[in-house]
Amino acid sequence: MFAQVKRRLGAIVGVVVGTLCAMVAGVTPAPASAAPQGYAPGPGCAWQLMSNSTDLNVAFPDANATYWVLPYALGPGDSIRLSGAFPAARYFSLNTYGTDLDTVDTLRDNQIRPDAGSVNPFAAPVALPPASKRTWHATVVPGAADRSRNEIRGLPAGGQAVPVGFLIVRIYVPDDPNSPNGGVTLPNVTFSIAGRSVPVAPCAQPFDPRDYNGPIAQALTKVFDDAIGNAAAASLPGNAREATFVNPASTSGLFPNGDNKYIGSLLTYQPGRVAVIRGKAPTFPDTRAGQSPATPGEQLRYWSMCQNDKVTPYPVVACAADYATRVDADGYYTYVVAAPSDLTPSQVAGSDLTVIPWGSTSVQKVVFLRNMLPSEQFYPDSVQASQANKSDPASSMGPYYPRATYCAAETLRASGWQACYR
Repeated sequence: MFAQVKRRLGAIVGVVVGTLCAMVAGVTPAPASAAPQGYAPGPGCAWQLMSNSTDLNVAFPDANATYWVLPYALGPGDSIRLSGAFPAARYFSLNTYGTDLDTVDTLRDNQIRPDAGSVNPFAAPVALPPASKRTWHATVVPGAADRSRNEIRGLPAGGQAVPVGFLIVRIYVPDDPNSPNGGVTLPNVTFSIAGRSVPVAPCAQPFDPRDYNGPIAQALTKVFDDAIGNAAAASLPGNAREATFVNPASTSGLFPNGDNKYIGSLLTYQPGRVAVIRGKAPTFPDTRAGQSPATPGEQLRYWSMCQNDKVTPYPVVACAADYATRVDADGYYTYVVAAPSDLTPSQVAGSDLTVIPWGSTSVQKVVFLRNMLPSEQFYPDSVQASQANKSDPASSMGPYYPRATYCAAETLRASGWQACYR
């Protein structure tokens, strides 16, 4: 798999390196003729790619997060300087990946030292200051990173065939749902290449490789559709039982986030049948309700249940985030994956059910439970502990394990979810 990815990425190496060299020489790449005015899809602007549930929806993204991508090439002594403001959001991180699309390094929100005179709202539960008082700087370097200087390693320690990587900014659950970047501008970028500093402003809007023709579009489509698609196809064991949550075989090649771990279940639609998933809901800092993301005592920073198509390019269909999940008096959630004909909104109104739409009924599905950043006290019941200990999550997670079953839609409507587990 990794060899195939490297061959595909080879098509963009010349584009990335050549464009960066042109920038160093003082030549800014011209915008594509079909691109919006003032927007250049190549490295003439930063954060060229954006992935979410509607744009570049590939490789099982969370519908409550947005991912911005910056391809780069780093030679010895080169670096990438970032300057930005901490977003008003539940979670934020900087992540680097090599040509195998696996994690090289992660600099998480509460690990980033703020600028002098600024505050990091993820490090302590404080009232959110204005953006001008929550600024930060960080640097991507090719070798070992010094955390005291907010450095991030940009290339794998073991080396790789080409000095190319990807930097991803993740933002989960912005306070303002209409501002995916959390009410702040994306980080400004300055490439330090061959001794020259080249400032690059964020793009006016992201570049979807499917919208354009040419080598960049073709190469990036290969990466995001083919390479990631192959990795996604292998994320769950081929013999995984339906309606049973298990640990993935691997998340390699899927731009994994080290702060998240997942368990997943395969599902297949049948007319008149729904999937019911029930488990205990962990506590979390409800930032949409005004809590600080650093609120002490919460079990997870974030969790969600997401339903995805298990067919290339492996898009997310819908997610129910923690804050949007109904919980009963005992602290349990009950999700129902249902087609509109099987469960209508009026049949759910007033219940403790949270409905996740089935979407296309002609393809197999995979449902993932995400656990992000468990507290020390919650860790033994988390997905993270299950994977670290190579244990069966059905046993190790206790009441927090999501127990899934198929159920006739008529049974659910007539007798409630309880009848589905008899």
